[in-house]
Amino acid sequence: MANEQDLLSTEIVNRGIESSGPNAGSLTFSVRVRRRLPDFLHSVNLKYVKLGYHYLINHAIYLATVPVLVLVFSAEVGSLSREEIWRKLWEDARYDLATVLSFFAVFVFTLSVYFMSRPRSIYLIDFSCFRPSDDFKVSKEEFIELARKSGKFDEGSLEFQKRILESSGIGNETYIPKSVIASADNCATMKEGRAEASAVMFGALDELFEKTRIRTKDVGVLVVNCSIFNPTPSLSAMIINHYKMRGNILSYNLGGMGCSAGVIAIDLARDMLQSNPNNYAVVVSTEVVGYNWYQGRDRSMLIPNCYFRMGCSAVLLSNRRRDYRRAKYRLEHVVRTHKGADDRSFRCVYQEEDEQGFKGLKVSKDLMEIGGEALKTNITTLGPLVLPFSEQLLFFAALVWRQFFSSGGGGGVPNTKKPYIPDYKQAFEHFCVHAASKGVLNELQRNLELSERNMEASRMTLHRFGNTSSSSIWYELAYLEAKGRVKSGDRIWQLAFGSGFKCNSLVWRSMRHNRKPARSPWLDCIDRYPLQF
Repeated sequence: MANEQDLLSTEIVNRGIESSGPNAGSLTFSVRVRRRLPDFLHSVNLKYVKLGYHYLINHAIYLATVPVLVLVFSAEVGSLSREEIWRKLWEDARYDLATVLSFFAVFVFTLSVYFMSRPRSIYLIDFSCFRPSDDFKVSKEEFIELARKSGKFDEGSLEFQKRILESSGIGNETYIPKSVIASADNCATMKEGRAEASAVMFGALDELFEKTRIRTKDVGVLVVNCSIFNPTPSLSAMIINHYKMRGNILSYNLGGMGCSAGVIAIDLARDMLQSNPNNYAVVVSTEVVGYNWYQGRDRSMLIPNCYFRMGCSAVLLSNRRRDYRRAKYRLEHVVRTHKGADDRSFRCVYQEEDEQGFKGLKVSKDLMEIGGEALKTNITTLGPLVLPFSEQLLFFAALVWRQFFSSGGGGGVPNTKKPYIPDYKQAFEHFCVHAASKGVLNELQRNLELSERNMEASRMTLHRFGNTSSSSIWYELAYLEAKGRVKSGDRIWQLAFGSGFKCNSLVWRSMRHNRKPARSPWLDCIDRYPLQF
């Protein structure tokens, strides 16, 4: 466990000119103390590295024997001329036809078994992100004013939310259900929840089906994830009913799994496609903001009100080999980390009622530390799968050195030398980090040593759309496409984390140069970004 002092950072805040008192007319300042992510790359646990090397160990026999066989075959063939090779083949075929046929039979059989047993490639045909109408657009000032008029919050709660918004990294064009805070009545009802869910899900799906031009009855797998709102019939049933999908569709509804559930939904869809050939899968990721809007005074439960905004993504996956040419991306890796066995991690984001009986999400002050531990585990597992061999070798050597030779030159003095930090920029061209908050993005950038350009999609998504929960990583990918930055062969890392506590990663490889899309939530504003903060 990191020392408490190591998890704190200080910031000098300008409070403006003092209006009254003995210091009237003078500038005033205060020191703000924040909790931050632990420096997790300095405390990597060796057991998590073994998970990442699992693939390499399982295939070590192939990696060791294939080069040897190739060298032996090359040496044997290289000693013969072309005429001698053809004469030898002809003589073998002429005098020992049974041997030749047996060889080819074994070869064809082995090749067939290999291709039939290997996992099918999963392609991402296209995706869409819902953009609400301007009627739902609310600036930070309007947010506070509407909250005040609703009569649901006292002045202390309003002031706290105002301070959070000012430092959140969220802009003035995000979307929320106005009815939630513009009315004194309880609008967090099943009726309002279904209305919001229908608007965002059907909006994203309509655009997806229009883009891909597939029939809704062609979809064989449907996965929907929404953490808070889980009605009966389910959200997946709402979609099936609305689009009149086929009766044998494999539908799944994931609830209560937080902001990283979008990655889990992709993983589930992948597993379903692996066992159901020649199929399409649709993954819908959303969060119904209004249904869990908190109306009380507990400050740890007011934080989600300030960050979460309306949003939804819809993704079309395929395992059909003929979709290779029209697919945008191919799924390379999925790495999932779950820290739920630890009680602090389990309760760091917890839905409950406050003393007044108002329900909401309670965010623990230890969230940054817990999130850092989950991130450490996840990226350590992912590293051996994606990093170049040189980076893996340097990282592994540095890790073993610190593990077994952690003492200094004498007297048991700890080794304070900074460990080698893998350069993930050599593994990925693009980064889509869950747009949780400005503070979290800052700490991730510092720990992973990423550039401003690497973090641009995440920061701009947070500014323009806020924290849209599990769909935020798709708004970020849409940003990169709208900028025309995704080229053929590029690798994209989508990193998301959420309650449980979970941290999950997706790795995609671009199949082609993705030109500026005809439909995107960024089209009318992409030229204004990136902003300089």
